Amino acid sequence: MGFLLTCLNIEMEIKGFTDKQNNIETPNDIGDAEKPLKSKVSANRVDINVLKSKLQETESKEFKKNVYILSFLILGLGVIGIYLSL
Repeated sequence: MGFLLTCLNIEMEIKGFTDKQNNIETPNDIGDAEKPLKSKVSANRVDINVLKSKLQETESKEFKKNVYILSFLILGLGVIGIYLSL
């Protein structure tokens, strides 16, 4: 009798497993969702040389500022060193 119950239990588990499978349907409009939104493209073109020159100007300004700060710090350390050595 125990064997029969075990076989019946296994059969119920197998049947339960197949009944639990869900069929998931994929939507047909996936291609529409993946398309990027239309972006407004400007008709005005940007010259790469203009962008490079603007970048070089800003980099040169930053470099000059950094040189001034570094020279001020070195000068300050020199003055403090001379003052403390007297």
